[in-house]
Amino acid sequence: MAPIINVEVSKLQDGIFAVAKDVVAMEEPLEIQVEYSSSTGRLVKNIAITMRTPGNDAELAAGFLFTEGVIPNGEAIGECLHPAGDGNRIRVVLKEGVVPELGQAARNFYASSSCGICGKASIENLRVLSPFYLIKNDWTLGAKLLASLPEVLRREQELFKQTGGIHAAGLFDMAGNLLYVREDIGRHNAVDKVIGAALFDGRLPLSQYVCVLSGRAGFELVQKAAMAGIGAVAAIGAPSSLAVELAIENHMMLIGFLRNHTMNVYSGKERISEDF
Repeated sequence: MAPIINVEVSKLQDGIFAVAKDVVAMEEPLEIQVEYSSSTGRLVKNIAITMRTPGNDAELAAGFLFTEGVIPNGEAIGECLHPAGDGNRIRVVLKEGVVPELGQAARNFYASSSCGICGKASIENLRVLSPFYLIKNDWTLGAKLLASLPEVLRREQELFKQTGGIHAAGLFDMAGNLLYVREDIGRHNAVDKVIGAALFDGRLPLSQYVCVLSGRAGFELVQKAAMAGIGAVAAIGAPSSLAVELAIENHMMLIGFLRNHTMNVYSGKERISEDF
């Protein structure tokens, strides 16, 4: 399933409408299922439906299940498959003996592309304690290196170049090397895809990495980053008050308005060296 689609539009230019072609990002539902063993045999449970841009669906499902606290690690996953070849449904098959924490994903089974927590069934389900909560980061990053990361991410945003309407998340190491970049119409999906990729590669906890966001840093994104033990989140846009609070609680560096060699540091300033 293609991540973009060509559409016909009426374009106004110089006061005249003319038929033209445009490229828009695909938005399709993805139903995430979990298959696991129980005392009565193998069970399949529908966990959530999220609106996403097709592509990297296994990473999205794995990242979602981990950041929601449904599975403890990547080793819990046996395989990911599309049942009956349905591209809008993915089943995460857990290894024998692994039981998912289904209460952690208590949802009304729908999350829009604009909100990763809109389907949460209760306020208590919003916060999930990271398994890497006690990790203390003692590394430092240069302000000059941090300021260079958005441009590196922007160069790799192929779908954004074509559509102008898609979010991105990139994972960088301490030397500024880009390991993963994932794009999606849902900003939370882009983060889940990055975390899912790192989960499959056995990189967690990500305490020695920086996650750069192409937009704002809302609570749900910082929550996902905290679950993966990500050491720093740097956003082109603004954070929310709850995101700042969560970053401080999790000893995470949080940067907003990272653009044009300026930034606002909301948490972790002591670990940034002023090297401009």
